[in-house]
Amino acid sequence: MEIELILALGMFVTAIAALLAGYPVALTLGGVALIFGIIGVQLDLISLPILRTYSSRILGSMENQTLIAVPLFVLMGVILERSKVADDLLHTASRLLARVRGGLGYAVVIVGALLAASTGIVGATVVTMTLIALPTMLRQGYDPKLATGTIVASGTLGQIIPPSIVLILLADAVSNANQSASSAISGGAGVVSVGDLFAGALIPGLMLVGLYLLYLITMTILRPEASPAIVLDEDAAPLTAGDITISLGAPLILILAVLGSILAGLASPTEASAIGAGGALLLAGLRLAPLHGLERMAQLIFAAFASLFVLALLANMIDMRLTREVIPVGDKIAIAAAMLAAAIFFAGLLAAARVLAKAAQLTNALKSGVQVTSMVFLILIGASLFSLVFRAYGGDEIVEDLLRSVPGGLWGALAISMLVMFVLGFFLDFIEIVFVVVPIVAPPLIILGADPVWLAILMALNLQTSFLTPPFGFALFYLRGAAPDSVKTADIWRGAVPFIGLQVAMIAMVAAIPALATWLPGLVR
Repeated sequence: MEIELILALGMFVTAIAALLAGYPVALTLGGVALIFGIIGVQLDLISLPILRTYSSRILGSMENQTLIAVPLFVLMGVILERSKVADDLLHTASRLLARVRGGLGYAVVIVGALLAASTGIVGATVVTMTLIALPTMLRQGYDPKLATGTIVASGTLGQIIPPSIVLILLADAVSNANQSASSAISGGAGVVSVGDLFAGALIPGLMLVGLYLLYLITMTILRPEASPAIVLDEDAAPLTAGDITISLGAPLILILAVLGSILAGLASPTEASAIGAGGALLLAGLRLAPLHGLERMAQLIFAAFASLFVLALLANMIDMRLTREVIPVGDKIAIAAAMLAAAIFFAGLLAAARVLAKAAQLTNALKSGVQVTSMVFLILIGASLFSLVFRAYGGDEIVEDLLRSVPGGLWGALAISMLVMFVLGFFLDFIEIVFVVVPIVAPPLIILGADPVWLAILMALNLQTSFLTPPFGFALFYLRGAAPDSVKTADIWRGAVPFIGLQVAMIAMVAAIPALATWLPGLVR
């Protein structure tokens, strides 16, 4: 047992050291697992048939319905980011709040929340808002610490506000952990779905947005000079109802369509991700068409949006089954209308794709989507082999015994696990932590009594906080790379500190009141 213990710990330490040294994540996880697996086979500590199950594990992962949503949500985010929807959002929101002291800060938080629910890509959101909002905030007289802190905190909302890639991956990891824990205690394995985590994260995510806004309001009272009202250009054209509807209303409708369809039980997360990707394509086409002289394409895209409402209305009012023996004349007319609406919708998708191709964005968006998706699944393959070998050495039992021995029961074990994940979040990406650390620590915590959904939301908030924390937070590096040279790194760090305090307060509230994370999932099941 001592040899297995040494090899299991050595395997974990070697993987972390290799990752910190900068080696590719997927190859590191797979390579370290392969080396230690061969050592285990040679020492007769691991039986070869255990390793032969690896191919079936990979096949099972590729057929996982939860993970199918990843490429479509990634594509949704990439298309919206490349079509400059964020530019329109921030420009419109800041103009609407121009007369309000601190209005630009409020606009950044609101746009950050909308982008989080639209793209879910933290790096892209932070960089985009830094390039768009930070120069304006500095020019209007904002304190650099307040400006950078607001941007970097708002940019990380994509970690917790659904639909988030973090929550999708966490759903898969925590669901597997819940099944392992249920097998260990001979209980029924409750299903933890992506919809559960989306619903569970919604209230904490919105509360976090509220805390950010409350902090900014407090700053306008205590330090009014740090966040002045915006001085508008007198030559700028006034906002029209159409500008507001397209810039703010269209993304909001897309968000409501994606999340609403999941929470209402009308669509699975995978089906909702297809809605999101299609809607993002239409929005991008609608925005870019006038810029490239394709007004007729814009009209067709508008018609595609209208056809969606027609389809939704007909689907709820009429029985669309064609397999019925007798179909009334009225139903036949409705079915024909639905077919026509579907044809218009697909024509609108093709028109939007043509607009993006004309704008030289379609190929880039598809390439980016494929690259991100390939990275996620390659890491999953490497992490699957790592987990297989680690468990073959009894590593999961070692971690379980370690957490059980921590004073304080569940709370002590939870505190240690959260601290480890928080520190690793400085150096490792959330994908690596979800695939490597969560499968190890989650089963013992669930056995000790942690609700899987509550645990997953705490982990997501924890990872978001580590993204913000100096000196290694990823979001700080994103902002530093895009910020002007006049902004000091120390100002960025100090600006993030108050928002870190708000994050910790949110984690404490969810830990103390589990219903914040579990009430809505229980309601919509």
